[in-house]
Amino acid sequence: MGEQYLHQKCPFLKALSQEKREQFEIYFRTAPDWLIDSLVVEKIKKGTTFIRENNPADTIYFIVEGLIVATDYRVLGVSYDFMQFQKMYAFGGMEFIMDLDVYKTSLRTVTDSIAVKISRAMFEKWMYSDIKALKYESKLIGEYLLEQARNERIVLLMKGTDRLCLLLVYHYEQYQKDGILCVKEGQKSLADKTGMCLKSINRAVKTLSEQGLIRKQGNKILVEKQQYEKMKALISEKTDIG
Repeated sequence: MGEQYLHQKCPFLKALSQEKREQFEIYFRTAPDWLIDSLVVEKIKKGTTFIRENNPADTIYFIVEGLIVATDYRVLGVSYDFMQFQKMYAFGGMEFIMDLDVYKTSLRTVTDSIAVKISRAMFEKWMYSDIKALKYESKLIGEYLLEQARNERIVLLMKGTDRLCLLLVYHYEQYQKDGILCVKEGQKSLADKTGMCLKSINRAVKTLSEQGLIRKQGNKILVEKQQYEKMKALISEKTDIG
């Protein structure tokens, strides 16, 4: 039945942005009816770690609404948010392609989110029977891994102030309201997200404030549109991110 059946079984698609809806439709364009019937929709609250590294990779997740990050806890138990996802991926699909029995990263919701779940067994059955779907999933994984590797190399070579600029640019594009980003999280959270120590993040905040790129208001950091544009231009001069 194709796309018509997909919309019939997934009425939530009407409420998605056009971009997300198209991503979902493209991913499932060759999916058989029995797979569509097995989709389960779940609401996930903000701050929930719904995939944990080394847990059995028995479920495939598609985040159709909301924002999530990948978090690494392997170094001295310190959390480091190293990847933010805006595109829709099959989380757990990489483990299937690589024939891994456990998840290789932890994923956490940044906002209240909506996920569509499929059991790994059903996902495998589909992939093994549909070469087009398998090829598309492999393509998405390749693009994700390439983007992650490039971004990690860029961040590794950045100075502390540039790392914080990059984070604030990403945050502005995702969370700004009426042209203003208000960052209420503490310095510890910013340190985790940039991979910097507290001393370095405090120094970076002070530097950006002195340069007029951010404005401090108590414990909050405010970024206006003009400041965001300056930071994005600054980052673009040093990288090809933009």
